[in-house]
Amino acid sequence: MNSDFSTQVSRRAFLNNATVGLGAAALTHQLFAEAGLEQRWAGAVQPHHVARAKRVIFLCMAGGPSHLETLDYKPELAKMDGKPMPASFTDGQPIAQLQGKALTCMGPQHGFSRHGESGQMISDVLPNIAKLADDIAIVKSMSTMQINHDPAHTFMNTGTQISGRPCMGSWINYGLGSESEDLPGFVVLTSVGGGQSQPIAARQWHSGFLPSRFQGVQFHSKGDPVLYVGNPGGVSRDAQRKVVDGVNALNRFRNGSVANPEIETKIAQYEMAFKMQASVPELVDLSGEPKHVLDMYGAVPGDGSFASNCLLARRLAERGVRFIHLYHRGWDHHSAVKSGVEKTAALVDRGSWALVEDLKQRDMLKDTLVVWGGEFGRTPMAQGTGRDHHIKGFSIWMAGGGIKGGLSYGATDEMGYNAVENGVSVHDFHATMLHLLGIDHHRFSYPFQGLDVRLTGVEKSRVVKELLA
Repeated sequence: MNSDFSTQVSRRAFLNNATVGLGAAALTHQLFAEAGLEQRWAGAVQPHHVARAKRVIFLCMAGGPSHLETLDYKPELAKMDGKPMPASFTDGQPIAQLQGKALTCMGPQHGFSRHGESGQMISDVLPNIAKLADDIAIVKSMSTMQINHDPAHTFMNTGTQISGRPCMGSWINYGLGSESEDLPGFVVLTSVGGGQSQPIAARQWHSGFLPSRFQGVQFHSKGDPVLYVGNPGGVSRDAQRKVVDGVNALNRFRNGSVANPEIETKIAQYEMAFKMQASVPELVDLSGEPKHVLDMYGAVPGDGSFASNCLLARRLAERGVRFIHLYHRGWDHHSAVKSGVEKTAALVDRGSWALVEDLKQRDMLKDTLVVWGGEFGRTPMAQGTGRDHHIKGFSIWMAGGGIKGGLSYGATDEMGYNAVENGVSVHDFHATMLHLLGIDHHRFSYPFQGLDVRLTGVEKSRVVKELLA
């Protein structure tokens, strides 16, 4: 079929039929709106099994937090401080900026203590997260395949090294839909501070080959949370409603001829944008939050901090947003790792704890999966006063949504270099996350370029059942 509109419908035919077409479209809009069905995506799959989680909040510590100063206690590495790194660990291994240089061990720069009834070892720079010891599962045996920041984020987010593929938030938004009528199903918030701030490209929350309605929507931490969320002067909400209705009526008329999913996206997004003009200002207005809640997070409305973003994440979760991705850009410590980790941890520790505690108090943690971690870890070898990128073994923690609390799972070797016990790949993590959401990762795919593409790829991956409550 020729997709040129002018060759399909003559000007005279369009004018003769436009009234009928626009009227039918307007009637359809009215009926759908009255039924509460306007443009809400119900999801591409029915859950394959009973879901433990309804939503995901991913707290991304962008830049590669050192597992050796946060979640993975290595007393043997401390004994090796200042000594040459044994070549048996590093020969033939990928190293980012230390390749070809003399490798010297650097012991942990902060102390660790046992916490909770579980006795989990957690760094002293995370005193609030330490209070969650019995609520979280610490995975100490993560590994990934990309050793530089942007590709590593791409792999963590999309499960592939190929740029332009759908991220996990888009996959989940596509698969399950949103529970919110007036907010996007996938929202992104960013904050910065504490160390070198690697940029985060917007393609990290792109929908790739999935329809673009499933991509993440970035909310800004300062100023207008969404660009143009307010109407310009002299434009009333009723007038804006008429504009949206008129544009969408034309789009529906056009789509009756070409059945283009991107036109369907435009229709849905016009509607969502109109709804967001009312819902977003209410969402970000924290004036109704009790003082004790603001104090618990350490949140100052409008300051753009990670703490305030954590509070917004809870509010988004309450309103039915399916996937909420918070990036804190400040964990890239190639130098001054001791002071850098301490400064960055202080910016995220309280908000991370408060989010989990707040969800628990509201009886929401049981069906909210919270994930905390970066794109990779850091080397046990010194890079001056810092640490280089490291992909062979690092740590994350998970809580809620069917996760077994008080668990340390997997292990790296005595130097914190290789994951040597119960290794967990990025694909394993994705498979486990989907499982908690009620999705069998083997049965969740999308046709693209002749293949049934999955978030977990074609490599063998597993649900880490030992993490499940």
